[in-house]
Amino acid sequence: MPIPWLSLFGHFLLFSLLSIGGAITVAPEMQRLLVDQMGLLSPEQFSASIAIAQASPGPNVLFVAVMGYQAAGLAGAATTLLGVMLPSTTLALAAARWGHARRQTPAVRAFKAGMAPIVIGLMFATTWVLGSATPGWAAHLLTLASALLLWRTRMHLVLLVAAGAALGALGWV
Repeated sequence: MPIPWLSLFGHFLLFSLLSIGGAITVAPEMQRLLVDQMGLLSPEQFSASIAIAQASPGPNVLFVAVMGYQAAGLAGAATTLLGVMLPSTTLALAAARWGHARRQTPAVRAFKAGMAPIVIGLMFATTWVLGSATPGWAAHLLTLASALLLWRTRMHLVLLVAAGAALGALGWV
């Protein structure tokens, strides 16, 4: 089946504008498009693409390039990464300049306060999609425990990542 390049690029342009809080927040929609609609990736490839990119040094948005590469090689990586980076980068630069000049106005302060719950909701949706690909209850329990510890204590995130890595190395999750 030929890859509809323009459609793929257009979807990632839209994902870019919806990705408040980072590209990872629209991972559920990316999965719907790449796995369910276009059939370019399997659910396992999708989850592995995110895991590989998140484990690699560099920006978190690398998972988009890894998914694009898995789906269609270098052209797929370029298409998805350019699509997701171009609008958000342009909009972020313009909005940052505008917002900084008006940072003390009530509207800008209200906007910033209102965006927090939206970002949290999008992160929960991503956690749900990635967690549903993991069989068993242990990974879900570890995710819940980590979230509660981050929320209620001052425990450093690196310690939780190390604990998760140790539990994974032991084969418990």
